[in-house]
Amino acid sequence: MKRDRRAILKNAAVLTAALAIPNAVAASGRLLTQRDLKPIAEPPVPPAPPIAPIQTSSRVVRPDLLRQALASLDRHRSSIQRQDRIAIADMDAPSSQPRFHIVDLRNGDSKSFLVAHGSGSDPAHTGFLKRFSNEYGSNATSQGAFVTADYYVGKHGSSQRLIGLDESNCNALGRNIVVHSAWYANRDMLQTHGMLGRSQGCFAVGEGDLDKVFAMLGSGRMIFAAKV
Repeated sequence: MKRDRRAILKNAAVLTAALAIPNAVAASGRLLTQRDLKPIAEPPVPPAPPIAPIQTSSRVVRPDLLRQALASLDRHRSSIQRQDRIAIADMDAPSSQPRFHIVDLRNGDSKSFLVAHGSGSDPAHTGFLKRFSNEYGSNATSQGAFVTADYYVGKHGSSQRLIGLDESNCNALGRNIVVHSAWYANRDMLQTHGMLGRSQGCFAVGEGDLDKVFAMLGSGRMIFAAKV
């Protein structure tokens, strides 16, 4: 009886192994033995591909500003559908510099564009943003995190609505703060005036840059504007 039980257990073990590695049985053309029932080690897990560091030089995005933008992305994560790329508007830089940076957070690549600020943020038209405002009628740029929304065609042509996610820009949708193109944000303004013109608080980019900005930014991504 004990012998029969041992035989049953042995056959069960052999059957289990055969089901697990049928190719081995077919290749060998023989019955499996206890020697064949060695544990099979798990294949080594390939290492995860390295994540490229995000460029943080002063020629791209200043480190302090980037840290603030990433902290804002984390804080508003539930409201931002796409988190692979973000746009960072460095409003500490003059309008004569490409200061609208679209950063790919997966590989660190970035592309920078000229962008105008609001006339209410620079009343004397110095080319530098002096103040932010969230007030209706201020014509000023607002600071904080925005999420890009839908596209439409308005008085400035193709435009993209923005939703403010912070108390400092929560009126953005009602104020019609959008991304659009404008002649006064074209590069040739720098040759004649040394700075861009001013918007009514919108992120106005050059007419030749709008399609690129829309293609890289899309809907459901974050724009972060700050002066650090």
